[in-house]
Amino acid sequence: QVQLKESGGGLVQAGGSLRLSCAASGRTSRANMMGWFRQAPGKEREVVAGISWNGESTYYADSVKGRFTISRDNVKNTVYLQMNSLKPEDTAVYYCAAGARLSVSIRDGEYDYWGQGTQVTVSS
Repeated sequence: QVQLKESGGGLVQAGGSLRLSCAASGRTSRANMMGWFRQAPGKEREVVAGISWNGESTYYADSVKGRFTISRDNVKNTVYLQMNSLKPEDTAVYYCAAGARLSVSIRDGEYDYWGQGTQVTVSS
Protein backbone atom coordinates (compact mmCIF):
# COMPACT_ATOMS: atom_id res chain seq x y z
CA GLN A 1 0.00 0.00 0.00
CA VAL A 2 0.98 3.59 -0.60
CA GLN A 3 -0.11 6.40 1.65
CA LEU A 4 -0.34 9.93 0.26
CA LYS A 5 -0.54 13.05 2.35
CA GLU A 6 -1.24 16.44 0.81
CA SER A 7 -0.36 19.78 2.37
CA GLY A 8 -0.14 23.42 1.38
CA GLY A 9 -3.75 24.28 0.67
CA GLY A 10 -5.41 27.39 2.02
CA LEU A 11 -7.11 30.67 1.26
CA VAL A 12 -5.48 33.06 -1.19
CA GLN A 13 -6.57 36.11 -3.14
CA ALA A 14 -6.94 36.01 -6.89
CA GLY A 15 -3.56 36.45 -8.54
CA GLY A 16 -1.77 34.85 -5.64
CA SER A 17 0.24 31.64 -5.41
CA LEU A 18 0.23 28.42 -3.44
CA ARG A 19 2.44 25.34 -3.50
CA LEU A 20 0.89 21.99 -2.78
CA SER A 21 2.99 19.07 -1.62
CA CYS A 22 2.19 15.38 -1.57
CA ALA A 23 4.38 13.03 0.42
CA ALA A 24 4.25 9.32 -0.35
CA SER A 25 5.03 6.64 2.19
CA GLY A 26 4.74 2.90 2.46
CA ARG A 27 5.37 0.89 -0.68
CA THR A 28 6.67 3.85 -2.66
CA SER A 29 7.92 1.60 -5.46
CA ARG A 30 4.26 1.55 -6.52
CA ALA A 31 4.11 5.35 -6.68
CA ASN A 32 5.55 5.86 -10.15
CA MET A 33 3.24 8.16 -12.06
CA MET A 34 1.84 10.93 -9.89
CA GLY A 35 -1.00 13.30 -10.53
CA TRP A 36 -3.04 16.13 -9.13
CA PHE A 37 -6.79 16.18 -9.52
CA ARG A 38 -9.39 18.60 -8.19
CA GLN A 39 -13.08 18.63 -7.47
CA ALA A 40 -15.14 21.76 -7.06
CA PRO A 41 -18.56 21.73 -5.37
CA GLY A 42 -21.19 20.30 -7.67
CA LYS A 43 -18.66 19.33 -10.31
CA GLU A 44 -16.93 16.13 -11.32
CA ARG A 45 -13.34 15.44 -10.40
CA GLU A 46 -10.95 16.59 -13.10
CA VAL A 47 -7.29 16.11 -13.82
CA VAL A 48 -5.05 19.10 -13.19
CA ALA A 49 -1.55 17.81 -13.89
CA GLY A 50 0.43 14.60 -14.06
CA ILE A 51 4.07 13.56 -14.08
CA SER A 52 5.90 10.40 -15.11
CA TRP A 53 8.08 8.38 -12.78
CA ASN A 54 11.28 10.19 -13.76
CA GLY A 55 9.76 13.63 -14.17
CA GLU A 56 10.57 13.81 -17.87
CA SER A 57 6.97 13.79 -19.04
CA THR A 58 4.26 16.06 -17.72
CA TYR A 59 0.65 16.83 -18.57
CA TYR A 60 -1.44 19.89 -17.78
CA ALA A 61 -5.11 20.59 -18.21
CA ASP A 62 -5.70 23.48 -20.61
CA SER A 63 -7.22 25.51 -17.80
CA VAL A 64 -3.96 25.58 -15.83
CA LYS A 65 -1.30 25.59 -18.55
CA GLY A 66 1.20 28.37 -18.05
CA ARG A 67 0.08 28.92 -14.45
CA PHE A 68 0.69 25.60 -12.68
CA THR A 69 3.86 23.51 -12.57
CA ILE A 70 4.13 19.93 -11.38
CA SER A 71 7.45 18.54 -10.20
CA ARG A 72 8.75 15.70 -8.08
CA ASP A 73 11.64 14.80 -5.80
CA ASN A 74 12.08 11.03 -5.84
CA VAL A 75 14.59 11.13 -2.99
CA LYS A 76 11.94 12.70 -0.77
CA ASN A 77 9.09 10.73 -2.40
CA THR A 78 7.25 13.99 -2.80
CA VAL A 79 5.39 15.62 -5.68
CA TYR A 80 4.65 19.33 -5.84
CA LEU A 81 2.14 21.55 -7.58
CA GLN A 82 3.19 25.17 -7.85
CA MET A 83 0.11 27.26 -8.56
CA ASN A 84 0.55 30.84 -9.73
CA SER A 85 -1.89 33.49 -10.95
CA LEU A 86 -4.69 31.73 -9.13
CA LYS A 87 -8.26 32.41 -10.15
CA PRO A 88 -11.54 31.96 -8.24
CA GLU A 89 -12.39 29.11 -10.59
CA ASP A 90 -9.37 27.21 -9.23
CA THR A 91 -11.23 26.82 -5.94
CA ALA A 92 -11.60 23.11 -5.22
CA VAL A 93 -10.39 20.23 -3.13
CA TYR A 94 -7.11 19.11 -4.63
CA TYR A 95 -6.18 15.43 -4.52
CA CYS A 96 -2.83 13.78 -5.03
CA ALA A 97 -2.83 10.40 -6.75
CA ALA A 98 -0.24 7.75 -7.53
CA GLY A 99 -0.06 4.73 -9.78
CA ALA A 100 2.31 1.96 -10.70
CA ARG A 101 2.39 2.92 -14.37
CA LEU A 102 5.65 4.61 -15.36
CA SER A 103 4.30 7.05 -17.93
CA VAL A 104 1.89 9.84 -17.13
CA SER A 105 -1.86 9.31 -17.38
CA ILE A 106 -4.78 11.72 -17.29
CA ARG A 107 -7.32 9.04 -16.44
CA ASP A 108 -8.21 8.90 -12.77
CA GLY A 109 -9.13 5.22 -13.13
CA GLU A 110 -5.49 4.38 -13.77
CA TYR A 111 -4.37 5.72 -10.41
CA ASP A 112 -4.28 3.23 -7.58
CA TYR A 113 -3.74 5.43 -4.54
CA TRP A 114 -5.31 8.69 -3.45
CA GLY A 115 -4.74 11.23 -0.73
CA GLN A 116 -7.43 12.76 1.47
CA GLY A 117 -7.36 16.07 -0.34
CA THR A 118 -6.52 19.64 0.57
CA GLN A 119 -8.81 22.62 0.17
CA VAL A 120 -7.75 25.51 -2.04
CA THR A 121 -9.94 28.60 -1.94
CA VAL A 122 -9.27 31.60 -4.16
CA SER A 123 -11.15 34.77 -3.29
CA SER A 124 -11.97 37.44 -5.87
